[in-house]
Amino acid sequence: MNILQIVPELKCGGVETGTIDVSKRLVEGGHGSFVISAGGPMVKLLESHNAVHIELPVNVKSIINVIRLIGKVAGVIENYKIDVVHARSRVPAWIGYFAARRTGRAFITTCHGYYNEGLFSKVMGWGKFVIAISSPVARHMCDDFGVPMDRIRLVPRGVDLERFKFNWQPREKRQFTIGIIGRLSPIKGHAYFLKSLPMVLRQSPGLRVLIVGGESKKDEKYKESLVVLARRLGVSKCVEFLGHQENVPSVLEKLDLLVLATVAPEAFGRVIVEAQAAGVPVIATKVGGVVDIIEDGKTGILVAPQEPLSMADAIIKIYKDPALAKALAAAARVKVDEEFGLDKMFERTIAIYDEALRRDNILITKLGAPGDVVLATPSFRAIRDKFPNAKISALVGVRSSQILLRSPYIDEVIIYDKGEKKKTFWRLFDAAGELRKRNFDITVDLQNNSKTHLLAFLSGAQRRYGYQNGKFSFLLTHKVMQPAEPISPLRHQQRVLGLLGIRALNEKLELWLVKEDIEHAEGILEEEWFGGDQLLVGINLGSSKSWLTKRWPLASFARLQDELSKRFSARVVVFGTRDDAELFNEYKKIVKTKPIDAVGKTSIMELAALIKRCDIIVSSDSAPIHVAAAVGTPFVALFGPTDPRRHLPPAENYRLLRVELDCSPCYRRECAPLNCMKKITVEEVLEAIRELLEDKTRVSTTSVVK
Repeated sequence: MNILQIVPELKCGGVETGTIDVSKRLVEGGHGSFVISAGGPMVKLLESHNAVHIELPVNVKSIINVIRLIGKVAGVIENYKIDVVHARSRVPAWIGYFAARRTGRAFITTCHGYYNEGLFSKVMGWGKFVIAISSPVARHMCDDFGVPMDRIRLVPRGVDLERFKFNWQPREKRQFTIGIIGRLSPIKGHAYFLKSLPMVLRQSPGLRVLIVGGESKKDEKYKESLVVLARRLGVSKCVEFLGHQENVPSVLEKLDLLVLATVAPEAFGRVIVEAQAAGVPVIATKVGGVVDIIEDGKTGILVAPQEPLSMADAIIKIYKDPALAKALAAAARVKVDEEFGLDKMFERTIAIYDEALRRDNILITKLGAPGDVVLATPSFRAIRDKFPNAKISALVGVRSSQILLRSPYIDEVIIYDKGEKKKTFWRLFDAAGELRKRNFDITVDLQNNSKTHLLAFLSGAQRRYGYQNGKFSFLLTHKVMQPAEPISPLRHQQRVLGLLGIRALNEKLELWLVKEDIEHAEGILEEEWFGGDQLLVGINLGSSKSWLTKRWPLASFARLQDELSKRFSARVVVFGTRDDAELFNEYKKIVKTKPIDAVGKTSIMELAALIKRCDIIVSSDSAPIHVAAAVGTPFVALFGPTDPRRHLPPAENYRLLRVELDCSPCYRRECAPLNCMKKITVEEVLEAIRELLEDKTRVSTTSVVK
């Protein structure tokens, strides 16, 4: 792998140290390591590891600078054949994100701290994976920037254990030395630490305190205030301000105790790990990422921030109990070895790089009716077979979502709720925002309308597959022309899948029933005293409200049920949605025999269990025939205004009845004569049922009524 890390500068600091540590291990592992920064004193160290440094002003917070550098960084990516772009700060992230998109490379970020919630910081959550250096930082990215938890990867900072040798040893109490290491800034809580010292000094007259850390120009007065405070508290004789120290291990060798007194949430707390690696016990305030490092009372002691009395009590406890100090140091070193070594950090980081290259994040869109989603199950299976390591999500409507919740081919079901018509436009953009959070690499549009093409584009996916159909299809990156002649729904999907390299499609439909679905279906039948040895025929009276022209006349269904009872001693179960309740009430008024009522009483999966229990079902072009095909129940399909070549599901045992008229298939949603449905006779349906009952070989046939 060739990895490009982008950081603002290579000056001394935790971010820069982590960058160089990862770079060194990449080179040692036979990978290519490249770093873009504005330069700094650590460049020589980076290059000594045979990494490549490219100097660009990626530290300048300017829109013009960002735009100017996108092309240059894209050139670096192409020139060095970079596989993964890894940004560790906000300006580098803006540049790296668009350069990676331009070149089609994987992009990840590392969040080294807490960010304000403005637009400038949002880019830190746009990586394919977002590395957080502690669990509080991970929660910050989830809660404040909406990054889904499954895109967060936790990688604590690592410490070079070769530099920090465990060296705990008891010292004389009169030589007890405490250190506080960190830049001189009010958020580091030096003042509260100093206020704890008078109480400690009374217990340890030979106390020595080392305050290590430099200050920025804006904090020069803060240092002066600390000197004055130490004098006022009467502890100035035992306090030494050492300024910035490059050799932290040598400082730790002098310490019996390290204190971290910060008052603001720490993103991590690297100095704590360094102290623990060196065998120095630690007392720290309970803030931010500190809780990931210290287990209170076992690997250190946690105290509340801004409470000098609590801090003093903890320091005195360590001072008076060398056995406790030794136990804390020993347990901490074990945890450091297990969790915070450079090897562990690199192992986790390289795994993320590998996952970013190996694991595609795929969105399949199918916003159609439940029957259309059933017809798409072979495509879901084929995409999973093609991309076994991918995370695959499906965007479906509310009514269809249950179909895929148990699918082994789908990792996540995302529900698109149309809502009220007046809200449709805004709902579309709300949905697009949810999709963008998931950072998809690929979208596969199996619905292929203007809405789904637009959603694919707004999702931010770099590769977008679908049909060239004039419905915003210019927003797709990979597209296939619509076929000149009507083709089956599975062949129609296969043409899109061909763009992904899927050359063959097993057309077997699938549904995933569970025990509860089957028990619910049996319960409906038991309530109606259905005898298990009777012939059971399912009837679907309705269709979508927008497709009333698909319905066979109620009178024909009523006569069919009565004849089934008379000729075959069959029981009839009528199913449908709650929207069909009024239609069913009309039906009961004209049918002579009593139907089993399942209208509005089943979910889509419970309906599937009920249809599986039937010997045969009769339905117009609607979801039940797709469900029947999936569960293996023979069916009689009644087609009128729609073309069975485009909508009939693949099945082994069925009969298709339709009337060929000059106007068919018309796809009209309103038609007064409705001859195409009315001319299908009850006798023809009964004959089709008789043939299916006699057909033991389950060979598919089609009957066309002239």
